[in-house]
Amino acid sequence: MPIKIPDTLPAAAILEAERVSLIREERAIRQDIRPMRIALLNLMPTKVKTETQILRALGNTPLQIEMTLIRPESHDPKNTPKEHLLAYYKTFPEIEHERFDGLIVTGAPVGQYAFEDVTYWPELTRILDWAKTNVFSSFLLCWGGQAALYHYHGVPRTKSPTKHFGIFEHRILTPFHPLIAGFNDVFPVPVSRFTELPLEKAQSVPTLNVLATSDEVGVCLAYDETNRRVYMLNHLEYDADTLASEYFRDEEAGAGTAVPHNYFPDNDPSKTPPITWRAHRTLLFTNWINMVYQDTPYNLDQL
Repeated sequence: MPIKIPDTLPAAAILEAERVSLIREERAIRQDIRPMRIALLNLMPTKVKTETQILRALGNTPLQIEMTLIRPESHDPKNTPKEHLLAYYKTFPEIEHERFDGLIVTGAPVGQYAFEDVTYWPELTRILDWAKTNVFSSFLLCWGGQAALYHYHGVPRTKSPTKHFGIFEHRILTPFHPLIAGFNDVFPVPVSRFTELPLEKAQSVPTLNVLATSDEVGVCLAYDETNRRVYMLNHLEYDADTLASEYFRDEEAGAGTAVPHNYFPDNDPSKTPPITWRAHRTLLFTNWINMVYQDTPYNLDQL
């Protein structure tokens, strides 16, 4: 699938080397089609790495996708060059008059704070409310999903005794749902969080259909049928080495984080971890894009 991104975006060279299909701006404007408009609200401090992961995950549909990168105006990230932000990112006031087929909200490394204590919480709630009328479907990842469940439905998080960290097996609860078409009955998912969403809390939301869960780490994937919102509370978008990077970072900081569960070969951090979730990452994002494409109005003013 061709993703329309700026020619000079750092992710372009990485994705082209991986043979992810991109379309340059000059060629895109010559195609007589309406590209799907996807906004990415990137809450992660390492924005280049995260935007590359999301673009990679979207890279396997036959549709042209136009990406708009958004960052919180009320928070200055310390791990992304300001030049990159000015060149490629917009703030909410710059796009709030626009409409989109889809909105993706990433996770954020603020899982141990109360939602209201996060500096950009007021801005995030404004964006979530704006999405009700200006976005056809939302895809909410990890902390972004937890924040949206809390804002939209008042669903609180449950703190876990220790950090859920590693690769955990998840099982399908709703077979044959379009969002998980092609999934195995049991599939591995990267997890990295201090909280969980128990199954019974998720099932208490009338519009929420829980699609996949784990007995060890709680709900993984749910879909709000009425409001067309995907809640992916874990990280199928992760690279093979993302958990390793988090582990070694915590080790250097003396955080005492355990070796990621079921991740390193022989549980040995000196060995290179394989990626075992790539196929399900592709399926999830491709299925979502297909669902949006089937139902979104051609004229987004009709949202």
